[in-house]
Amino acid sequence: MINHKGLTIYTDGAARGNPGRGGYGAILMWKNESKEISAGFLHTTNNRMELLSVIAALESLNRTGLDIEIYSDSKYVVQAVNEGWLENWMRTDFKGGKKNKDLWTKYYLLHKQHQIKFIWVKGHASNPYNQRCDELATAAADGKDLQEDKGYTENN
Repeated sequence: MINHKGLTIYTDGAARGNPGRGGYGAILMWKNESKEISAGFLHTTNNRMELLSVIAALESLNRTGLDIEIYSDSKYVVQAVNEGWLENWMRTDFKGGKKNKDLWTKYYLLHKQHQIKFIWVKGHASNPYNQRCDELATAAADGKDLQEDKGYTENN
């Protein structure tokens, strides 16, 4: 049950091989409405799909200034934000070979438009929203007409 009065977002990413085919899935819930989004990519990584699921959900919004709770089973994403890693990466321009600068920079700009709280959930447990996001992500990774993850291919 969702008790949050603002926007609630569940996200997940998947990769078939790492790198390999990948996909993301997200569920956006506002009051009694919900919307599912997903997309698949030809050559990417799991971490990129985890992060891209958050970005795609935020990019799908048509207004700013929202109070948002984002649930993710990605410790990479949740800890990067909650523990201040991202702030440090931005301050040092991702020195030391930190990966996914293109996506983190995109997220950083988007997060300034809202009040966002990240909450980690255990993946593949009993949370139906997390499980649905996993279904969306894996179906997208296994789908046809996969997109190219240009940020991955240009940097690897």
